[in-house]
Amino acid sequence: MFCIQCEQTITTPASKGCSYAQGMCGKTAEVSDLQDVLVAALQRVSFWASICHQYQIIDRDIDRWSFQTFFSTLTNVNFDPERMLNYIQQAEINSQKLEQLAKAAVLQANHTLPSLTYCAQIRYPNSKEELLKMAPHVILNRGKGEVSEDIIGLRLLALYGLKGAAAYMEHAAVLGQFNDQICTEYHRIMNILGDNPTDLNQLLTLSMDIGTLNYQVMAMLDNGETNTFGHPTPTQVNTKPIAGKCILVSGHDFHDLRLILEQTEGTGINIYTHGEMLPAHAYPELKKFSHLVGNFGSAWQNQQSEFAKFPGAVIMTSNCIINPFVGQYADRIFTRSIVGWPGVTHLEGDDLSQVVDAALAQPGFQHTELEHYITIGFARNTLMNVAPTVVEQIKAGNIKHFFLIGGCDGSKGERHYYTDMANQVPQDSVILTLGCGKYRFNKQNFGDINGIPRLLDIGQCNDAYSAIQLALALAETFNCSVNELPLTLVLSWFEQKAIVILLTLLALGVKGIYTGPTMPGFLTDNLIHILQEKFDLRATTDATDDLTKILAPKAA
Repeated sequence: MFCIQCEQTITTPASKGCSYAQGMCGKTAEVSDLQDVLVAALQRVSFWASICHQYQIIDRDIDRWSFQTFFSTLTNVNFDPERMLNYIQQAEINSQKLEQLAKAAVLQANHTLPSLTYCAQIRYPNSKEELLKMAPHVILNRGKGEVSEDIIGLRLLALYGLKGAAAYMEHAAVLGQFNDQICTEYHRIMNILGDNPTDLNQLLTLSMDIGTLNYQVMAMLDNGETNTFGHPTPTQVNTKPIAGKCILVSGHDFHDLRLILEQTEGTGINIYTHGEMLPAHAYPELKKFSHLVGNFGSAWQNQQSEFAKFPGAVIMTSNCIINPFVGQYADRIFTRSIVGWPGVTHLEGDDLSQVVDAALAQPGFQHTELEHYITIGFARNTLMNVAPTVVEQIKAGNIKHFFLIGGCDGSKGERHYYTDMANQVPQDSVILTLGCGKYRFNKQNFGDINGIPRLLDIGQCNDAYSAIQLALALAETFNCSVNELPLTLVLSWFEQKAIVILLTLLALGVKGIYTGPTMPGFLTDNLIHILQEKFDLRATTDATDDLTKILAPKAA
């Protein structure tokens, strides 16, 4: 196996990447190799889909399946080899269908069929053994030794960024949001990556194209969430248990949360959110359920201890699952959609009665603990509504700086940086936060500035869209660029969603972003230098030192 797509990648003086029998996430070499074959098979699908889209032949079922299946290859999503085999077999079926349609359209138009890309030339066998033999030919760092490490690094930057965009496309599709033009662009980029591009400038441009694509996807997802669940409003959420039977909902999918809320109404079962599901409490159509009682636990990397302590059933709605057998709760955790772990019950369809039954069979919380509330819900609509008040406080000199501190959390010790940064920002500064990185400091009381909370939780990782909208509104008000605002972005990355958020911000022209706690392993020193030169991208160092640089007077 070779996997280098997340922050916990094994790094030694001799090499970077998980290339052992098992990766740090628990993914086996077999699953990793099958996922590499699957990615190549999806790039073959995109070759034929791209041609079909040129002739207005659009199969939305295949388009949806393509990015949904690509999502399954992200970090901590699907560890089930049988599911990977099924996906590869379906990819071959979809490719053959699109190939026939594409060839017929090209023939009818009297055009010439494009040359097959590297991945489009491959035919995929049915047996696991034969597929695993193919893995060395489609490994994600293929060409090593023939092309520069910079080229391989940029290929991976683009591929991992596109994985993140595919994840957000699926989150939007769950809510009925689908855009043919976005799918066309997705297939175009996926197809290019399937032909082993070697031009550095082309790959840099492709990465920015992915960022631009994802900005459109985030707008679509925002539209889906607000149309379905209403606009989030500032809401206090209890982070302590309440006595009674219980279900914990983790992942990212509000649609599944609503299903479980509907199917547990009147049962006496309390529902808790976990991790990136915390923002659900701020949406009117979700918080109207009185048995959505609070948030339990923190970020994804702590789930093995937190889920083990949770005295009820657990349902994982999307990415961020890790080995449930470690905490011995595999018999009461359930997976949905593209999530999978061997030996764990996977639920298809909308009937979640197995989760309800499992919750009723567990003891539940025996006591109600003293409440501890945190405030969330400062998403796009709320931020835009308070923007005039914020402008007044800026003009009055009461708000001097904004910090966006958030992103993906992880287990590395260096991540205390984000807690230190939040605690050290001046009292005349406002902190925006998003993603599960917020758990580093979101239970602290930062006070307010004349009624404006100093800590504004704007939601999930994809709600970077909300922060962007606020920044654009402030820039317009003050007749300046976003880069001229007293705004600093301090981002934590772990996996591919964070990568595409970064590409989105860079594509929008945002400069001076701090990112850490380490740089992605697939970026070479030269690529990091290029990104620093082109986008003023900065690696986090020490919170105190970085804060001094951020707040230093700008040269005239």
